[in-house]
Amino acid sequence: MNIHAQRTSLSGHVQVPGSKSHTIRALLLASLAEGESRIHNPLPSADCLSTAAAVPLIGAAVDLARGEDGEPGSVWTVQGAGRAAHLPSDVVNVGDSGSLLYFLSPIAATFEGWSVFTGDESIRRRPVHHVVDALQQLGAEAYTSQPGSQCCPLLIRGPISCARKVVTGGTVSSQYISGLMMAGMLMDGTLSIELTDPKETPYLTMTQKWLEKVGVPVSVSPDFRHITVSGPVHISGFDCTIPSDWEGVAYPLIAALLTDSEIVIDHVDCSGTQGDDAIVALLQSLGADISWDRANESLTVRGMKKSRSGVGRLSTAALPGGELHADLSGYPDAVCALAAVACFVEGSTYIEDIAVCRRKETDRISVLKQELSALGAEVEEGEDFLVIHGHSPVLEDGSPNPAFALHGGTVRSWDDHRVAMSLACLGLGLPAGESLTVLDAECCSVSFPRFFDVMNGIGAQFSAENALH
Repeated sequence: MNIHAQRTSLSGHVQVPGSKSHTIRALLLASLAEGESRIHNPLPSADCLSTAAAVPLIGAAVDLARGEDGEPGSVWTVQGAGRAAHLPSDVVNVGDSGSLLYFLSPIAATFEGWSVFTGDESIRRRPVHHVVDALQQLGAEAYTSQPGSQCCPLLIRGPISCARKVVTGGTVSSQYISGLMMAGMLMDGTLSIELTDPKETPYLTMTQKWLEKVGVPVSVSPDFRHITVSGPVHISGFDCTIPSDWEGVAYPLIAALLTDSEIVIDHVDCSGTQGDDAIVALLQSLGADISWDRANESLTVRGMKKSRSGVGRLSTAALPGGELHADLSGYPDAVCALAAVACFVEGSTYIEDIAVCRRKETDRISVLKQELSALGAEVEEGEDFLVIHGHSPVLEDGSPNPAFALHGGTVRSWDDHRVAMSLACLGLGLPAGESLTVLDAECCSVSFPRFFDVMNGIGAQFSAENALH
């Protein structure tokens, strides 16, 4: 599916789906629990559905409450395997879900015997050598099936043991650290994890809070370099409500800022368990008109002529050195959205410490440079950073800015949901008469099902056509 976008204005209320990160953690822990768990407001995305399809392989049962149309319902029920949880009974195909791969593989390694993990073409390009090394330190046999490869298929023979602590970097991803933490609740003793360079630390806090919620003793040092989890702990079924996904909030947020719009994003997560909420303060530092009503769990976003200034110009002028330096090591999934909006900011935006983005669904650093440059943006790429030298579409008095050179064209999604959504939102802010086509945009379903329908509900006017291959 190809998506066409052009300048528009947005208005009304919008709600984004539940958090993918929370949904997958809830499914895995419910599967390991004794008895029934009920998960309210889960995200019915491709990654979460892959998780729901995988956990029966370790003994759980999942009811997605599908309606007559076949779509998953708003409350999922999990019959946990509890003490009967076992080695995966078949090859685990994680689809396109790195979260599922990195979470479930350490859990599978706690059982005696061989388990095999694979996935789609994208997953088979993502590294697992860090998982292999960590599990080998704990006494498992772990290999990639292809000689010389650092990617899936991944073969593991457990069980792992707490006899030695794990010493690992933490730079490739935080997800396998979360997987080890969840595996610790199944192990006999205290699992010690030492991180030499922890990244994406808000997600480690999220895992910690989930484990504490279900009664697992866990300790995380203030610098995130030392983590312990004590087991075995036999947890009971639970009821939970999945909070909204801040990674999803970013897209209507930036779309409103780039257009003559006023929208309200309802039911945003105010718990502080998702590091991506830091994007609000970043954008406000550029002059973005965003009001966060924590009592009512809503964001009001006013862009361009609808902003309270009547101009809506975003600029780095008030920041130290006249530049925005954004360290996104804690929430790298915001890179695509921030890069898109940075093209409309007067001044230079440095998006830093994001090497992990080269190992996501695609090499996001390289892809963003390529696609944004094709639209007229001035972008620099480094091993672990992006620099966007942007221009606001308007001058301080609201008149057109002759230096603004962004234009329409055709761009690729690279089958990366965050690239597709960010570029589509960028298209809404292009000058009148320009349009943008995003190829193969159906990948948005990985984290935001019905994204284009939801956005059209507030006036985005995205149009779709079937891709020709």
